[in-house]
Amino acid sequence: MTSCTTAPPVLAERIAHVLLNQEAVRVQPADPFTWSSGWTAPVYCDNRLLLSTPGARNAVQQGFLAYCAGLPARPDVIAGTATAGIPHATLLADRLGTALAYVRGSAKTHGRRRQVEGRVNSSTETLVVEDLVSTGASALDAVKAVRDRKAPVIGVLAIFSYDFPEAHEAFAEAQCALHALTTFQTVARVARDTGRLSTTEYDDLIRWHSAPDSWSPA
Repeated sequence: MTSCTTAPPVLAERIAHVLLNQEAVRVQPADPFTWSSGWTAPVYCDNRLLLSTPGARNAVQQGFLAYCAGLPARPDVIAGTATAGIPHATLLADRLGTALAYVRGSAKTHGRRRQVEGRVNSSTETLVVEDLVSTGASALDAVKAVRDRKAPVIGVLAIFSYDFPEAHEAFAEAQCALHALTTFQTVARVARDTGRLSTTEYDDLIRWHSAPDSWSPA
């Protein structure tokens, strides 16, 4: 499967409200952020903030469980990406009663020199949990690490996706499914509809999304 899917609209909007209420996603076109990639962006996502509030954590887990309920079979392993995906993967594995693993950004240079920590092998169908997806590079690095252990990967399950075309292309090329609870477009629309953004600011966000590498504040 190579599709990139999103939760049903009602759930996607509910998660968007959670992210905005917890300030896990902040939108501020007049005072943009600088990403590690060097991009200037009017939006920034930090899903670590969700961990502080039980209700927010529970909303994410309910969305994750709804996705897992639609799978042909329960995953054998939930693998969280380091570091932000690990706590959400831990909560999901606990609720499903499955094994847990995590994927480092790179392999250790000492000891057993592993990138994937946990019992992951050719007989364990693995679901990778990521907190957010932008270009998809880090999530797909984790997928590759799991596949290098000969484990079949069900796909990547994320809380939030910027939904860039580059990510769709990357996941298709890797022949890996991506499912996000909510996306940039949904969060931007909810921010506008709840008065967090004016129509002009909303239009500026959409302009950024269409060309993030060349955007500058209006």
